[in-house]
Amino acid sequence: MEREFQVLKPIKGKYEGENYIPNPKKKVAAYARVSTDYEDQINSYRVQCEEYTKVIKSNPDYIFVGIYADQGLSGTQAKKRPEFMKMIEAARNGEIDLILTKSISRFGRNTVDVISYIRELREIGVEIFFEKENISSLDPKIDFMLTILSSIAQEESRSISSNVKWSYDKKFKKGIVDPRRIYGYDVVDGEFVVIPEEAKVIREIFDLALKRYRVADIVKILNQRGIKTLRGANWANGSLRYILSNEKYVGDAILRKTVTPDYLTGRAIPNDNIETKYYVKNNHEPIVDREIFDAVQVILKSKSKFRNTNKTSKYPLTGILYCPKCHRTLKRQYVNPKTNKRVVLNCNHSYGNNYICKTYSPDYNLVLNATIKSVNELFSNK
Repeated sequence: MEREFQVLKPIKGKYEGENYIPNPKKKVAAYARVSTDYEDQINSYRVQCEEYTKVIKSNPDYIFVGIYADQGLSGTQAKKRPEFMKMIEAARNGEIDLILTKSISRFGRNTVDVISYIRELREIGVEIFFEKENISSLDPKIDFMLTILSSIAQEESRSISSNVKWSYDKKFKKGIVDPRRIYGYDVVDGEFVVIPEEAKVIREIFDLALKRYRVADIVKILNQRGIKTLRGANWANGSLRYILSNEKYVGDAILRKTVTPDYLTGRAIPNDNIETKYYVKNNHEPIVDREIFDAVQVILKSKSKFRNTNKTSKYPLTGILYCPKCHRTLKRQYVNPKTNKRVVLNCNHSYGNNYICKTYSPDYNLVLNATIKSVNELFSNK
């Protein structure tokens, strides 16, 4: 049998049904990104979008798919760039053949992300062309170059992060507060300015907390009255606790409440003895008196329960007396019903009774009379 030899060249075209198209047009998209909302970067963002739209539409071999652009977002985390992830998903679905982008640093500043996405897209036949470096992702020989260039982009991001941190350190050490809009305050010329309508709500929140209203009950009151948060949403327990514990409402400011250990993740965590904090006292006009604010902080940190405003108080001292030992509420209890019936205050009939408290049970009438006497003395002493 005679040996035969044939050369089978790759097919450059594609089939659409039964029809063969020798030189199909490429479905082309572009990706643009700027990391801040500053005017010069916004202009760069617009220029990138307009330029790529013009380039793709003017090429007869291209089919314009669209421009994917992330504005004001860092390139260190791909999953936090919605337009980038939308573009990757479109490429996976076969909607894109070629992606044009300005540079590797625009595509991403995380070495692992850049390399992994380039390799994934290469495996499904999607090309990325980096204009500044003048390289294509389809050539596997450039992996080493991409690793170096993307590492440089990542290092630039680290350097920017360090510079930003350094500038904040300088401000913090000088006690310079960088104000941000919060409920009750507007920011005018870099200073906190009280908003009277919102300040009234803040004072009412602290007054209710001082009366030991539960956080959930204060939230319910605000929502029933149609009062909205700064973002126009209903109040929640977390947002209310943030207000009650925020020192800015007493005119102070804590600098560096959070820290970001890893610039790649960009995740801020509470600064619990990680780095130096700075406390600026009397920085701006207060909304809440310092005595009220301090008293509310004690209530928030105490183990005793907030008063249950959903229940009607049957007796004058109901819900306001607490055991000094177990911190549960003191309840009325009848003792010696057959011989010497009397009423005492006992914590063992309270909610959360996991053990029997051995504390003394005072006589109810004795406590009530002492309370009335104290109140009368306070009112008589002007």
